[in-house]
Amino acid sequence: MKTVLICPLDWGIGHATRCVPVIRKFTESGFKVIIAADGRPLDFLKREFPDIQTIHFPGTKITYQKDAFLFLRMLRIAPRFLHGISHEHRFLGNLLQKEHIDIIVSDNRYGLWTRKRHTILITHQCNIPIPFKNGLLTWFMNKLNHWLIRRFDECWIPDFELHQGLAGKLSHPPVPKTNSVYLGSLSRFSFDLPDPEQVQIPLLDILVSLSGPEPQRTIFEKKILQQLKTTNLRGIVIRGLTEDDKSYDLTENIRVYSHLETPQLKSVMLNTGVIICRSGYSSIMDIVTVGKRAIFIPTPGQPEQEYLARNMMDKKIFFSMSQRTFDLFYALEMAKNFPGMVMQNDYQVLEEEIRKLVVSRKL
Repeated sequence: MKTVLICPLDWGIGHATRCVPVIRKFTESGFKVIIAADGRPLDFLKREFPDIQTIHFPGTKITYQKDAFLFLRMLRIAPRFLHGISHEHRFLGNLLQKEHIDIIVSDNRYGLWTRKRHTILITHQCNIPIPFKNGLLTWFMNKLNHWLIRRFDECWIPDFELHQGLAGKLSHPPVPKTNSVYLGSLSRFSFDLPDPEQVQIPLLDILVSLSGPEPQRTIFEKKILQQLKTTNLRGIVIRGLTEDDKSYDLTENIRVYSHLETPQLKSVMLNTGVIICRSGYSSIMDIVTVGKRAIFIPTPGQPEQEYLARNMMDKKIFFSMSQRTFDLFYALEMAKNFPGMVMQNDYQVLEEEIRKLVVSRKL
């Protein structure tokens, strides 16, 4: 039995949620899986796979400022970010001395490469979005990004190859990389899930799914809860706090949960008219898998989410608004003009890539 270490980035739980189908397919193929993560991603994956071994794998802590100028802050702390990659690389080396691991699957953790094992990077960020026009900076950022990607044996892109897929230019670089393969979307809602152990969920007007790093998650939570108090909408708010199980009634028709397990959340999504959430790429993959309408509110100052929200709105698929100008009633009215889309994955490419690993003589 070959052992695979799967380690998602710890910036929100999106990287962890899209690892769910990868973990499932590896276990179905007879691999022993070890999950390595930190913070809320680790909490989430422990709940999702209680019988799988987990390891605390610390990541680089990045804070989002209230002024939302994240990209400029990221440039200032770039040396710290690169040091974090080096620290991950050293931590992996120590881990390999303690654990028998054949394959390493890293979701956006660029330090998890090694010449001693077969390494796979999962990322849709083959192009780095720059929030302002600067040719030299764009060239340098993408040159560095491609150099980091090439240190891995393989790059698995969670998107569809044709028509620029879901992530647009982010996942479709001008020059294709020889070590990359497009898997299609990765969503934990792609599979038949057990029925949730609760009463039948009624039809809802709205589902608000909060996520992402602090303090922006809390800032948006306070803003939207205040607006929801003035409505008669039937809905559910999920705070995205995997470490908590508390819930309460915001109004007579709106229930607030800290976290919902995947089966319950899928049932809620299928019974909801419209979903309000961040435009994180994992959220987009989840929403097109269940085929619902959505309103995207990108995390302020995060170029990737701002690009994804704008890309979907330009294509007349999903409506989006900025967090600063967000108005619930206006957003719900405008969203009627954006029908959403359904784009599901049969996972044949992922299964084939795993089969190659099963028979590989290098492992």
